[in-house]
Amino acid sequence: MDDTGAPNVFLSGGGSRTALADEQRLRYLPDPDVTKVKVLCGNRYEHFEASTDTTLVDERELRVFVWTRRTYVAE
Repeated sequence: MDDTGAPNVFLSGGGSRTALADEQRLRYLPDPDVTKVKVLCGNRYEHFEASTDTTLVDERELRVFVWTRRTYVAE
């Protein structure tokens, strides 16, 4: 397992409303075997689920998580 903090997952999808810039889609997860990821973006969470896909970024194979939904933070 790579514990250097280098990206090991890629967050895909979410359309134009997703507040994630391209560089924010590359993430390091201490446990890349998780099935779900939740990312805080302002007043909402973007939810992603693991897929069986991988993608190659800078010669590194990254696990792909696909956007599934968004939820809003309660006030």
